[in-house]
Amino acid sequence: MHPMLNTAIKAARRGATIINRASFDLDRVDATEKQHNDFVSDVDKAAEAAIIEVLISAYPSHAVLAEESGASSNLTKTSEYVWIIDPLDGTTNFLHGFPQYCVSIALQHNGVMTQAVIFDPTRNELFAATKGGGAYLNDKRIRVTKRDKLADSLIGTGFPFRSVTEIENYIPMFKAMSGKCQGLRRPGSAALDLAYVAMGRLDGFFEKGLKPWDIAAGSLIVTEAGGITGTFAGESDYLHKGDIISATPKVFAQMVNILKPFA
Repeated sequence: MHPMLNTAIKAARRGATIINRASFDLDRVDATEKQHNDFVSDVDKAAEAAIIEVLISAYPSHAVLAEESGASSNLTKTSEYVWIIDPLDGTTNFLHGFPQYCVSIALQHNGVMTQAVIFDPTRNELFAATKGGGAYLNDKRIRVTKRDKLADSLIGTGFPFRSVTEIENYIPMFKAMSGKCQGLRRPGSAALDLAYVAMGRLDGFFEKGLKPWDIAAGSLIVTEAGGITGTFAGESDYLHKGDIISATPKVFAQMVNILKPFA
């Protein structure tokens, strides 16, 4: 295993320990609204600090882009190594004790995603990938499904939750997709949804308005599992555009056909 991946796994487990401890006493978790329906808790912040501490003590020169603390002071356009971190993807689920949330950590090297870890502490499932080395769930190799028809596929999505306008724009997209696939699911953690595409629990996933830390790790894990990730137009600049389709190769093409008008 690549030493940098090893460090990322150690960091993810350290963050998950904090999350697990807090999950037993949710009444004591202090949460505030960043904006309407977008919550951050003291658990997100504590887990993020613990994750960054593990990564930076191993690699002091590396830069960080994390959901709660933003960019580290040494993050520039030319930073060679950048860790992209979501300490708790699915905070709203977590705050309700709904067991669908995870830690997501990715490493970008010269603009290319090279290491990825998504850890689901409630199921003790560790998804990991190194560029060119395949994708794994708890040391077992994983691959996307062989499904080639959207009509037979189970598709994950994320509803917008911050504003009414976003929901109005989403509804026609939801309508277009739900008529063409076997079922649509909205579990509430984009990173975990991507991991599920990689291991075949979902055949595809789409969402608009995501941030780099929601998709950085998951996109590499899907690619290494034989899937494709792109924008609604099928292009490769999804990380900063934030509009994403991720699926088995044939289902991906069919999803692009439906979602392109919404790009």
